[in-house]
Amino acid sequence: MPATTFDPHVAAHWIERFRAGARERVRDELAVEEPLEIRVDGSPLAVTMRTPGEDEELAAGFLLGEGLVTGPGDLASVGLAEDLAANVVEVRTRSGLRRDPSAERRFHLSSSCGICGKGALELVRQEAPPARPVAPGSIEPELVIGAPDRARREQVAFERTGGLHATALFDCAGELMLLREDVGRHNAMDKAIGALLLAGALPTPGTVACLSGRSSFELVQKAGLAGLAGIVAVGPPSTLAVALARERGMLLCGFVRGESFNVYAGSELLAE
Repeated sequence: MPATTFDPHVAAHWIERFRAGARERVRDELAVEEPLEIRVDGSPLAVTMRTPGEDEELAAGFLLGEGLVTGPGDLASVGLAEDLAANVVEVRTRSGLRRDPSAERRFHLSSSCGICGKGALELVRQEAPPARPVAPGSIEPELVIGAPDRARREQVAFERTGGLHATALFDCAGELMLLREDVGRHNAMDKAIGALLLAGALPTPGTVACLSGRSSFELVQKAGLAGLAGIVAVGPPSTLAVALARERGMLLCGFVRGESFNVYAGSELLAE
């Protein structure tokens, strides 16, 4: 039997399963959740609960999504601490963060936390750069319809555990650029955006994010800070998510099921 490839996203555990009156002990696969500390220029900044893997991307995407950096030019290096068991990512900036965030957030985040601890929504909005215009009619409805199924086929860890969120990024031609999974939906977005940031591929005009769940304010904010054209989600958005997407001129679609979907913002960006 060939050796199983190690996957940091998944861990096997013995469980007891009850089915049709029978009880058996079986091995099950669970999504891994562990803390990650993000240090910037030698000082601790945040601790987030995440699924291990793509930790450098998560750290870079987190900083971009908070408006603490604005592009790859702000980063000198991003890497794991020498002691891998420490679960620490070390970020070195070229000239410090764009602002001191210490008064804005309690930077101890759960895997489900987005802007937890923010003092006011204005502190989030004010860091967004000017919206990048996207040409009307430049996004095909077929991209929206096909994105969730295309992304679902690439969710390898979800297929094994059923316990991970995903963010997939599609280019304006509808091609899948990359997909990242994590127990936290915000982490999945940070990892996807961080991958582009570290590759020097931001901004990416016309890029659309596909979410495996719902669209919240903070996910729209992260997408806006990364210069994405919009979000497609299998679930619904919140009222603040819709308001921000409209404010930013972004496409926001929800309840994408089969051949149907709802458009909450940016309908002018869809081709006829």
